[in-house]
Amino acid sequence: MTKEEILAKLKDSITEMDVDLAEEAARAAAEAGIDANTAITQGLSLGMAEMSDLFDEGEVFVPHLLVSAEAFEKAVAILTEGMSDEEKAASSNGRVLVHTVQGDIHDIGKNIVKTMFSASNFEVFDLGRDVPVEEVVAKAKEYKVDIIAGSALMTTTMPAQKDILRLLEEEGIRDKFIVIYGGAPVSKEWCDEIGADGYGDTAPESVEIAKKLLAAKRG
Repeated sequence: MTKEEILAKLKDSITEMDVDLAEEAARAAAEAGIDANTAITQGLSLGMAEMSDLFDEGEVFVPHLLVSAEAFEKAVAILTEGMSDEEKAASSNGRVLVHTVQGDIHDIGKNIVKTMFSASNFEVFDLGRDVPVEEVVAKAKEYKVDIIAGSALMTTTMPAQKDILRLLEEEGIRDKFIVIYGGAPVSKEWCDEIGADGYGDTAPESVEIAKKLLAAKRG
């Protein structure tokens, strides 16, 4: 197969939600000497972008995205298996910390966001649910992430989103991170009011906003 045919096969494996095809195409890419970053950005990621569009249009649903994400992750594992941690980090779009805020035990939305970030070639650190404000900031520093993404599913837990921003300001590191928030009661107005960088209404939208903000920050 030519390079173009292999890249097309990688893309098709995602849109067809075919894990076996994804692994087969990834091995073909590796054997053909195609750079992992090229295979991801010009093959797999194009397929995931198409799935994201279909999700927004109501043509596919969460279970479909999860299967596509599994295919994506299996292929990436094959493409990057010989790479060091530093090389893997360099080939990713960025590092993102995901969590559900302190006091909130809901995590379905957070898990979908995590899946979409992973499938968009981000290195994801998932802190889980009901994560203390201090832990979010500490882990963001420890993992040297680019983006902090936090969801609140109850109005009573939304203040934790504001508290994270306050703590970042107090420590003098607010400008080191892009902070985006989402969740059922959360709105763009709330995010603007508390000084967050972005608001994601849906998981795919959150990823697209993160990409745009990160690209603007990197110049």
